[in-house]
Amino acid sequence: MNNLTIKQLRYFEAVANQQHFGRAAQVCNISQPAISVQIKELEESLGQTLFERRARQVCLTSFGEQFAIRVRPILRAVDDLSDLARASHEGLVGKLRLGVIPTIGPYLLPRIVAQMNTAYPQVDLHIRETQTHNLISDLLGGALDLALVALPISEPELTELPLFEERFVLLRSASDAGKPVPDGSALSKMKLLLLEEGHCFRDQALSFCRMPSNGPKESMEGSSLSTLVQMVASGLGVTLIPQMAVALEARSTDVDVARFAKPEPTRTIGLVWRKASPMSARFEKIGNLVNTSMDQIPKN
Repeated sequence: MNNLTIKQLRYFEAVANQQHFGRAAQVCNISQPAISVQIKELEESLGQTLFERRARQVCLTSFGEQFAIRVRPILRAVDDLSDLARASHEGLVGKLRLGVIPTIGPYLLPRIVAQMNTAYPQVDLHIRETQTHNLISDLLGGALDLALVALPISEPELTELPLFEERFVLLRSASDAGKPVPDGSALSKMKLLLLEEGHCFRDQALSFCRMPSNGPKESMEGSSLSTLVQMVASGLGVTLIPQMAVALEARSTDVDVARFAKPEPTRTIGLVWRKASPMSARFEKIGNLVNTSMDQIPKN
């Protein structure tokens, strides 16, 4: 058997996680033919088939499953060695891979990037925006260094650093301005607009309304907060959005923004990273930077 390469192992893990060559290629920032060639060469070196190819996805073979179990700690050890080298520098340098959920990214990232460029000019920042479960998978798999998410995550291999509490506000038709603000129980009887399944903000909104995770029968779904706001403006219902999204999403839209009575629904935003990472002290400083960025967002 020829020597295996770390690059091949990373490509293997990406395909195993994504169950699709095209999506894995996007994660690895290479072309689909290139990743397919690398996996084929890896299989030839091993003398075993790692993936069962199907029309719309791939899945691990029995050997591939056993191989994946052994690949993961190898790649984590390599990542830890790289982090150890970076941690030896006084400042933060080199490539930093940051994940962020979609209900934070558009509103906080521009400020975070500006702060990072000023505070850490030698950092090569790479950002991935996707849902929480994908970010956690990428963190555990070594494809990300840290992620900005809603807490708690409750993953034993990850460190959680709570940063700030953020309230939710109600968006409703402009014609409803001045009317009493419904509580969670009342919202459950209204046409509530929600993000599609997979978004943690959807689950948080449903929790406030004390609804099951599959949502109310009269609800409608959108793929982004922007879509939900436009649906509200069109008179299709009401929705909840995080405070940080108000300035961008509601500034040119004919909707009413209302605060709930106390105790207001909130979420905890924080950073997560692998417990084994020697970069913890650096990541805590990035947490301070995120808090500074949040303080710059207008509040109504």
